[in-house]
Amino acid sequence: MKIYKHSTNIKGGLIFLGVILISSLLMYSQSIVNKLRNDNREIVQLYAEIIAATVKDESDANLSFVFDEIIKKVQFPLIYSDRNHIPVYSKNLPEDLNQEDLLKHQKTMSAQNKPIPLDFVDSNSGKYLHIGFLYYGDSNLIKRLQWLPFLEIGAVAIFIILGFGGFTIIRNSEKRHIWVGMARETAHQLGTPVSALMGWVDIIKQNPQKINDVLDEMSTDINRLEQIVDRFSKMGSEAKMAEFDLSNVIENVNTYLERRLPSIGKNVQINNKVEKKLLLNGNSILVSWALENIIKNAIDAIDHDQGKIEIESTKVNNTIFITISDNGRGIPHKDRKNVFRPGFSSKSKGWGMGLSLVKRIIEDIHAGKIEVKESSKMEGTTIQISIPL
Repeated sequence: MKIYKHSTNIKGGLIFLGVILISSLLMYSQSIVNKLRNDNREIVQLYAEIIAATVKDESDANLSFVFDEIIKKVQFPLIYSDRNHIPVYSKNLPEDLNQEDLLKHQKTMSAQNKPIPLDFVDSNSGKYLHIGFLYYGDSNLIKRLQWLPFLEIGAVAIFIILGFGGFTIIRNSEKRHIWVGMARETAHQLGTPVSALMGWVDIIKQNPQKINDVLDEMSTDINRLEQIVDRFSKMGSEAKMAEFDLSNVIENVNTYLERRLPSIGKNVQINNKVEKKLLLNGNSILVSWALENIIKNAIDAIDHDQGKIEIESTKVNNTIFITISDNGRGIPHKDRKNVFRPGFSSKSKGWGMGLSLVKRIIEDIHAGKIEVKESSKMEGTTIQISIPL
């Protein structure tokens, strides 16, 4: 439920951000359009003043001269009408328009920009007389600017749709890898104690007198199975935090793995240098699982007979640092971040879930950090974990 709410919050935030961006884009574009319209109005106002200064009456030939010669380079449509709003001259409109079409254009221009009245000073009476109006429309540049935000929004929408489509495909593929990986990781986790139990049963069948010697080991493996079930159940629910001794957890992990090293044909020495009574507030079962996975990876990375793994701890301010170093084959530099990604594995039979589970346990559940601190080919790798107290 929390994951669903978190996802919903992210989607809501993205939609809110998208609305703000689109609104800002539209407002900015509209401000440019308004400025261009104001500039056009100033030009038309100037022409109106020129007309008023040159004409002497309504039928003055100077009016035709102004339209044909002076207003020659205007880039937006113009219509001059008489005082009754009947079109008389037009500029930057098709020449074959009839009176009805001109009236339609005039109405559209009036909706876009308020017409400018034409007044002139009568030479006889000296009074201002009204002879008509100048209607003007939006230029092609303004029209393009008005459409530009919608084109940009459309392009962004297409990009987002393609991006979400690609992301969904990648996410679904990753989910499939995770489910398959989790199933195989479960089998892997169960494999060690189940194989050990089968081995103890064979020993008892062949040597019944040794039953007392192997009962403790069988109990350990049975407890191990219970622990594995507990681990997976805690990954799907909210982990309970409590103070525990980290040094004891590491010691138990080491003891369990050391006893089973001969069965997997490994000659590896595990040196535990973690200080005693190292108290940490967290989930001991999940931390144990994370450390076990890291140590198992270190064991798998060792291909020679002089294997060595060292576990050390330091406490700086309110953070515990745990380093696990091995002298195995190392991790290529390009894979140092990928090793924690679900589905990634450098092993031919790997499932790519071990370290991704570790990352979730350390970073998501315990608010810590895990990273490949150092690694070089055939010299080994150092993994560092930091967990706040």
